[in-house]
Amino acid sequence: MTAKSQKHWTGDPADLLRVGQGFRLADVDPDAKPGYTKGKKRGAEDLSAGADELDELQERLYAQSRVDDGSPAVLLVLQGMDTAGKGGIVRHVIGAVDPQGVSLAAFKKPTPEELAHDFLWRVEKHVPQPGFIGVFDRSHYEDVLIGRVRHLADDAEIERRYGAINAFEKGLVDRGIRIVKVMLHISSDEQKARLAERLDRPDKYWKYNPADVDERALWPQYMDAYQTVFDRTSTPDAPWFVVPADRKWYARLAVQALLLDALEDIDPQWPAADFDVAVEKARLAAS
Repeated sequence: MTAKSQKHWTGDPADLLRVGQGFRLADVDPDAKPGYTKGKKRGAEDLSAGADELDELQERLYAQSRVDDGSPAVLLVLQGMDTAGKGGIVRHVIGAVDPQGVSLAAFKKPTPEELAHDFLWRVEKHVPQPGFIGVFDRSHYEDVLIGRVRHLADDAEIERRYGAINAFEKGLVDRGIRIVKVMLHISSDEQKARLAERLDRPDKYWKYNPADVDERALWPQYMDAYQTVFDRTSTPDAPWFVVPADRKWYARLAVQALLLDALEDIDPQWPAADFDVAVEKARLAAS
């Protein structure tokens, strides 16, 4: 279903963007707008309307968890090449809700302590608690993306990790955590333009990493690694969604729609009062 608050979708983004059988990343146009025929202006209107709905749903999710330890949680996994827009999703989509109900983890290069454990050890510590929206800005998938492309682990270990990821995510779903896995798919040309902008603006220098140019040389290998990730880890319990991301406004709108779809399906409820409302009104009036 399309999000109740976003009025201009012509198709269900969850269906249009989901990685299914026979999916080929090479067939996805990073500049496309699947299911959305309107432009940036209408997109901004829908994003604003969706922000209000997302804020209410997140508050209901959090409130429900205060009285029910078994309440659900949502985990948004964001993956993509450098400059794909992960930070923009965090600011413009997740930033619309109360931060007390959000847990954000950005997984960088593993520390020596983390390398001494299995690759999922550091990830398990950041799984969202009931009532929270968790966000992984990069995730355990780095260990089968960079790990494969940069040969940081041998083939047998990479193969083992696909199975470990599926088992890990199945366990999360069984605990009541709804997983929304998103790859923000940009083109090599768009990434080049975004990197060039960082070099043209002093206020963006801090975001520029010279190593990003080195990674660009491995673009085909990364696309192959992503295809294998989709083939091996897009499951009924935790499907992948590939969001064309050359247009930042569309990517933000689409990710918001996927989150709204998950939360509308959960349909969290406001907790009922555990006191006599009429009595408390009278006591308050007399105080």
